[in-house]
Amino acid sequence: MLLGYIDPIAFSLGPIHVRWYGIIIATAILLGYVLAQKSAQKIGFKEEELINTILVCVVVAILTARLYFVVFNLNYYLMHPVEIPMIWLGGLAIHGGLIGAFITGIYYCYRKDWHPFQLGDIAAPSIILAQAIGRWGNFMNHEAHGGPVSRAFLEDLHLPQFIIDNMLIDGVYYHPTFLYESLWNLIGFIILISLRKHLLVGETFFLYLIWYSIGRFFVEGLRTDSLMLTETIRVAQLMSILLILIGVGMILWRRLKVKPPKYKDVSILPWPTQRKGKSYGKKG
Repeated sequence: MLLGYIDPIAFSLGPIHVRWYGIIIATAILLGYVLAQKSAQKIGFKEEELINTILVCVVVAILTARLYFVVFNLNYYLMHPVEIPMIWLGGLAIHGGLIGAFITGIYYCYRKDWHPFQLGDIAAPSIILAQAIGRWGNFMNHEAHGGPVSRAFLEDLHLPQFIIDNMLIDGVYYHPTFLYESLWNLIGFIILISLRKHLLVGETFFLYLIWYSIGRFFVEGLRTDSLMLTETIRVAQLMSILLILIGVGMILWRRLKVKPPKYKDVSILPWPTQRKGKSYGKKG
């Protein structure tokens, strides 16, 4: 074992093993929440108005992320059903989590008379930041890597030694695809935060879908553990293409037809059907 090898288990409390994966995922969720809460308060949301929504979305996202992963590995989990709830071992599919969170968020927006795209703009930078951090949980679990490479290849990338050491798995060095996606998402976070106040309501969210999906499409092509729809079609790549088309299409359609206000010019917006007779709110 290399000197810089990282044990997936951070510490143990008797028979209970606390893994780095869980610590990192929890940290990512917490930082994402704090960031979203600050953005929401600037618009006029009160903390108590959002905390329940965010918590429920997170819980549902974890459940649907696991369900998504299990469904596309159904043969394995039918043979090992006891492992289905063991999310600390890895196996959370981000697209499943996004689907669950989006559906839950839309439902809450309807119930509370909030505009879902405005809430999406608030959440998008937090989501992509959490994804950037969460990929390090895969690193700690020594999973979600790409195909074999040489040590010289990794050294030519000028990676820190601890990353190179932990890309040696069962005697073979692998592409650090977790790092590629983490850096891509971090750049996306900076872009979304920088551009949000200049974009129309909803566009930050759709830009997130486009940016994340472009990076995920190419990174997924390097991975060796992809969820497969057929022998040649990777589920994540297919989802990425669909999300890019949705993001681009919605931005163009809303600019041409809906003409929403700029994000920085609005207060709390009502549900888009204006079911309570409200209209877009402008800050004085």
